[in-house]
Amino acid sequence: MPHDANDMTHWHEPKAGENAGFGKFKRPQMPYDRFMEEEGIPIYRGIGVKRVQDLPMTAWKRLGGKGSYIQLYGTEGLWGLYVAEIPAGGALNIEKHLYEKQVFVVEGRGSVEVWGEDPARKQTFEWQKGSLFSIPLNVSHRFVNATNAPALILCGTTAPNVMNLFDNMRFVFECPFAFTDRFAGEADYFKPKDDIAPDPVRGLAMKTTNFIPDIVNAELPLDNRRSPGYRRLEPHMANQRFHLWIGQHETGRYSKAHKHESAAVLICVKGKGYTYTWPEALGMTPWRDGKGDKVLRQDYEPVGLVSAAPMSGDWYHQHFGVSKDPLRLTAWFGANNHSALKPGVPGEAMADVWAIDVNKGGKAVPYWLEDEYIRKEFEETLAREGVASRMEDKLYRKPE
Repeated sequence: MPHDANDMTHWHEPKAGENAGFGKFKRPQMPYDRFMEEEGIPIYRGIGVKRVQDLPMTAWKRLGGKGSYIQLYGTEGLWGLYVAEIPAGGALNIEKHLYEKQVFVVEGRGSVEVWGEDPARKQTFEWQKGSLFSIPLNVSHRFVNATNAPALILCGTTAPNVMNLFDNMRFVFECPFAFTDRFAGEADYFKPKDDIAPDPVRGLAMKTTNFIPDIVNAELPLDNRRSPGYRRLEPHMANQRFHLWIGQHETGRYSKAHKHESAAVLICVKGKGYTYTWPEALGMTPWRDGKGDKVLRQDYEPVGLVSAAPMSGDWYHQHFGVSKDPLRLTAWFGANNHSALKPGVPGEAMADVWAIDVNKGGKAVPYWLEDEYIRKEFEETLAREGVASRMEDKLYRKPE
C-alpha cells in the first residue's frame, strides 16, 4: 500500500541516537473531561473559589435544575465536584449511577428519595442547610426542594475514577447490579448516629453514619494536630471509599503549614479566611527567601473552596481563619486518595507524618520554623477585622 496515504500516517522508527515520539505533547482529554463538556453546563477550573454560590450555572438537561462542574487544579482524574440548583418547589431528575456521591447542602431545605431494586421500598429523609450525607452506590434517588426558593447542593463524586476506567456511559448509568453490601433498604440507614470511635488506620475520631444533620454547628472532638485547640471528626459514610473529614481552628489561631500531594479540597463551612499553597521546591520560608510572589493564595467564606496541592508533587499549604467565628472546614479527598490510605505493602509501618513536625521527621512546619511573614500578616489581618490574636509568643519558641 502507498506509504503515508489516505490520511493514515505510518509510524517511522527513530534514527540512531534519536528518541521515538514527538518529545512534547498536550495532555489528552480523559473520558470524564469529554463527559463534562457534553453535559453543556459551565466547567470552573482554578485553585479555588471564594463562594460556590457565585459560580455561573446554566440549565442542566440530564439532571434538571441548573448546575456547574468544578474541577480544581490537582483533582483531575482523582475525583469530581459540581454544584446543582434544585428549582423552588421542584425536584431534580431521578439518578442512578455507578459512582459514589457525597452531598453538602449549601442552601435550602428538602428531602431525598432513595430506593434499590424494589421501588415500593422507597426511603425518604429530610435535609437542611449544612447537612452532609452520602448516596449509596448505584441506587435510584431524587432530590426534592421543600421551599419556594431554589436550593443549592455541592456534590463530590468518584465519577472520574469510574468513567476513566470503563469509558462507557451506558454502563455507568445503566448497570443493574445491586450493591446490597452498601445498601439493602435498611430502615435506619439515614438515621444520624452519634457514636465516635477511633478510625482503624490512624486512631483519629471517626463517626460511622450516613447522615449528619448540620456539620456547620455539630460538636467536634478535640484533636490538636493542626493548631492548638484544633477539633476534628472523620465521617465514614455509606461504606464508601470517598475519604473526608471536618475540622475547626479556634478563633485567632491558624494551622501549621504541612505538605502532601494533590487530591484534598478544603470547603469552608463556617467563618472566613484564606489559604496559602506553594510547591515544596520553594522551601519552608518562601517570603524570607525572596520567592513570596510564587506563593498562591485563595480567600474564602462559606461556601468557598481551595485545592490544597493544586499541581504535581508535594505542596505546602496553610489555613488562616480571620473572622470572629472559628474557621470550620471540611476536606474532601475522593476515593482512596489520602496519602495514609494509598496502596503499599500490607502491614508496613507508617507514621502520621502530616501532623509530625519536620524537626521530628514529619511534614508539618512548627511555628518556630515558619516564615516570619506568616504571623505578621495574620495578626495585621485580624486587627483590621477587630479580632484578637491568640497566637501566643510561646508557640514560636524553639523547644529545649
